[in-house]
Amino acid sequence: MAVLGAAGTIAPAIVHDLGESAEVAEMVLLDLDGDRAAAVAERHGAGKATARAADARAGLAGELAGADVLVNTASYRINLDAMRACLEAGCSYLDLGGLYWLTRHQLELADEFERAGLLALLGVGSSPGKTNLMAQRALRELDGSAPDSIDIYAAGRDPRAAGQFSPPYALQTLLDELTLAPVVLREGRPVEIEPLTRGGAIDFGDPIGVAETIFTLHSELATFGESFGTRESSFRLSLNPTLLERLQQLVGSSPEQVAAAARDAVPPSDATTSVHLVVVQSGDRTVFVRALSPPHFGIGGSIVSTAAPAAAAVRLLARGELSATGAMPPERAVDPEAMFAELETRGCRFSVEVS
Repeated sequence: MAVLGAAGTIAPAIVHDLGESAEVAEMVLLDLDGDRAAAVAERHGAGKATARAADARAGLAGELAGADVLVNTASYRINLDAMRACLEAGCSYLDLGGLYWLTRHQLELADEFERAGLLALLGVGSSPGKTNLMAQRALRELDGSAPDSIDIYAAGRDPRAAGQFSPPYALQTLLDELTLAPVVLREGRPVEIEPLTRGGAIDFGDPIGVAETIFTLHSELATFGESFGTRESSFRLSLNPTLLERLQQLVGSSPEQVAAAARDAVPPSDATTSVHLVVVQSGDRTVFVRALSPPHFGIGGSIVSTAAPAAAAVRLLARGELSATGAMPPERAVDPEAMFAELETRGCRFSVEVS
């Protein structure tokens, strides 16, 4: 297998996870910075990984020769380039999401992947990814009834941040989520709302508790209407208030200023915890599915929460448990129970409640 963007925030945890997975025999780690990718291979690859410099927009297909699957953890902006390289190389493809608009374009490659007998699994991190399957699991409690609404809530906290600027994932992606107009489903139609629209407070449970949220742009909204038949859906994010304030200060900054802020940022600590909630309503019934991701492998839960589903998808694919071909979101290709069982071995805990 190959990992693109191997020197980023999430990829080292994926490499570490797959280094401990019997299903994976060999990994090649690709990044614009070959030296940093090599350091990830040395620290996390368990002797299975080699590394080299690579550019998704130049010759990536050649770097994928012999790979069964590419896990793309690089910027969502190069997702289409990476998918086309996989088609040329004849390998399957996984990524961590396309921030709604790009996901819609990625779905247009479905026929090409199906003709090639390959799977492109679009958005198989924490959210999108785990949350898609949590929604699918919630629907099983409704005995075939169509959902009236599906709402997703995500939060992460780092008790060691102590006022420091510590983004939980790629800074530019976070800024895009805060500045691009969120899309929600209303009466079955996608509707844009104002960035930073308040989403209200919700109880995430221990250890986060009640926290305020904002609506943000997310890939789940690109597929939930068609996948589940819901007419109302949203994604809401809760960030540490100090972090949110610093991100708002960076809105409108030049690329150079954003890059400098990313270099100065403090990496998430190994004490972070991530919580996701999916709330599905149908008539007088409400289903709550909660996922708690604590630290694991000595890596913080906010990172493991995103990395573990991608690594689990690789194992399921290797074992032949993902038989679909084409380009599709997780809810159309992965059984929730199979994914949850994999994630529970990485410390994630799920609960389902119906009221």
